[in-house]
Amino acid sequence: MQIRIFIYDDSAERRDSLKALLHLNTNIKVVGEAMNCMNVIDEMDYFYPDVVLMDINMPEVDGIEGLKQIKFKHPEVKVLIQTAYDDSDKIFTSIKNGASGYILKNDSPQRILQAIEEVYQGGASMNPAIAQKVLDFFIPVESENCLSPKENEVLALLAEGLSYKMVASKLDISYTTVNTHTKHIYEKLHISSLGEAIAYYYKKIKI
Repeated sequence: MQIRIFIYDDSAERRDSLKALLHLNTNIKVVGEAMNCMNVIDEMDYFYPDVVLMDINMPEVDGIEGLKQIKFKHPEVKVLIQTAYDDSDKIFTSIKNGASGYILKNDSPQRILQAIEEVYQGGASMNPAIAQKVLDFFIPVESENCLSPKENEVLALLAEGLSYKMVASKLDISYTTVNTHTKHIYEKLHISSLGEAIAYYYKKIKI
């Protein structure tokens, strides 16, 4: 049985490159492609792929939103995130929303094919550098929760995926205040990224 693949990438050149690679493998069939996730549910309903190769940064509707919609409507579809960046926040957000794996666009053709096979078979595939970043999210935090009630509130909303602007609106405070609270959170927890802050939240605060 062939692995049915759908490709999301805003670069036509990248999509063509991936199709050329995948067509060399008789176990894989590319069933469709799109430049963004505007019609992601219709495309999943119609093409019903086994694995989606999902770019993150796309216009109008990006890969993170596409991932969320796919996993809500078709949780059985495996989504393999592909990006040019090893950004910690995007990695954590993708995994939290059900991504089966995460590869970099500059990974070798063999690595890309291996990742597709791994997620299709139910595994979790990651570029080694990304795997290390994920492990870093879960480094034990020795101190007890030292955040103020407001900082905890801000962090909880950020962990839900809200932007600084959305948090400001929900708490009826300014964007600058949210930014200040976030800086204090970073300082108190001795961290440097939102991904690490979210990891702390799920490990130490959220029950």
